[in-house]
Amino acid sequence: MPRNTPSRISLPGTPTTGRTIKSPAADEAVIEPLVDDARREGRRIRLLYKCGPEFRSFTPAAGWEDLKVGIGAMRLFEGCAVVSDIGWIRQSTRLASFLMPCPVRVFGDQDREEALRWLVSLPEGPGVSHQLLSESKVLVVEVEQPLRAQDFDALAQTADSWLETHDELAGAVVHARAVPGWENIGSLLRHVRFVRDHHRKVRRIALAADSKLAGLAPHLAKHFVQAEVRQFGYGELDDAVAWASSPPDRNPAGAG
Repeated sequence: MPRNTPSRISLPGTPTTGRTIKSPAADEAVIEPLVDDARREGRRIRLLYKCGPEFRSFTPAAGWEDLKVGIGAMRLFEGCAVVSDIGWIRQSTRLASFLMPCPVRVFGDQDREEALRWLVSLPEGPGVSHQLLSESKVLVVEVEQPLRAQDFDALAQTADSWLETHDELAGAVVHARAVPGWENIGSLLRHVRFVRDHHRKVRRIALAADSKLAGLAPHLAKHFVQAEVRQFGYGELDDAVAWASSPPDRNPAGAG
């Protein structure tokens, strides 16, 4: 492969690009157009980033350019596979992966095909399903796996579309067998931002889940959200929706 020439990998139905890195200073010229195209076309990106044995280190200028591109593109990425046998790259990637808003995995040089299969196996779009019940004015969220940043992007889009023509949502119901947690710290921060932007416009929040942690939710939530919060069992979804859609109690202090 000629020096600094990007290798593009076409995967059916998956916006993925691979790149063999030999001169990190040239990455901006490769990745930035890829990010611009994805943003313009409304696509998301899955990236295979291969660091060959010629790769030695980042210069300060190259590191800063990568950081600028990365910060602006984080929400576009669905997954990133780093392929390298270089010890410090493997270690630093593992340490930084929890800070990323998308799944990140490290593979050895001989595992490039496995890295591609992993990228293809990632779920498309949001990992949770949700439905806005227009008659009851309740947003029902079904959760089966750790929450991702794009889940909150999708929820925000639905909630914001409703709030463009309505003053508030009567309620929101989270339906989960267990409290799934977050995929990484980026997902947690996006959750915090979603709550910050919407909690004053939702009257009631119900958590229908069978979990000891779920029982703590109403006590913790009162310190962070304005909405009234109550727990229900996983099998009590209908009761949770009925409660979330009903008018607020005249005496909220007596709510259980």
